Amino acid sequence: MKRDIAGIILAGGQSRRMGGGDKSLLPLGDGCLLDQVVSRFTPQIESLALSANGAPARFLRFGLPVLADSVPGFAGPLAGILTGLEWAAANTSCKAIVSAAGDTPFLPLNLVERLAAAADRSPSSIAVACSAGKRHPTFALWPLGCRDALRHFLVDEDIRRVSAFIDRHGFVEVEFPVLQSAGIDPFFNINVPDDLAQAARLLQSMTS
Repeated sequence: MKRDIAGIILAGGQSRRMGGGDKSLLPLGDGCLLDQVVSRFTPQIESLALSANGAPARFLRFGLPVLADSVPGFAGPLAGILTGLEWAAANTSCKAIVSAAGDTPFLPLNLVERLAAAADRSPSSIAVACSAGKRHPTFALWPLGCRDALRHFLVDEDIRRVSAFIDRHGFVEVEFPVLQSAGIDPFFNINVPDDLAQAARLLQSMTS
């Protein structure tokens, strides 16, 4: 079910442990890692954009807006979230965004629905995903009203930790179970080549 919520995929990491370059464009299944993320995320949201610095043409085939950070200095995922909030405020009628990491090919198909339900019960809070007792701060629902405070936090205070802003702003946690069919954490992410190989095996087992 789509909600009046925009989505931002954080695809701009420098991927040092994968040898550099765009981790999200590494091959997986019949496409690349980002194909898998987009296919699972798109049905859940009203509008979608990619957060990535550098030449946007490398993402041209996805047909999505590519947003360079609105603050300088490659300030990490928090800068991408801020840019997504500002983009959604200027270009959509949505009241919130949900962020998702571009290296997480099995993200929950009900991610937005469950985060939004939690946010409905706690207006103005950030709803953040958790699994197996661990918080996943780059998977969260962010009300557009927090963007000025986030810009101050990131630019004026020069604090870049996503969790630090979530803790300061106020939040609710939403627990997601492991994928029953594969026994895998839905927020399993690709950091090293072995992770990509494991993801390929899991994807094959889920589609065969």
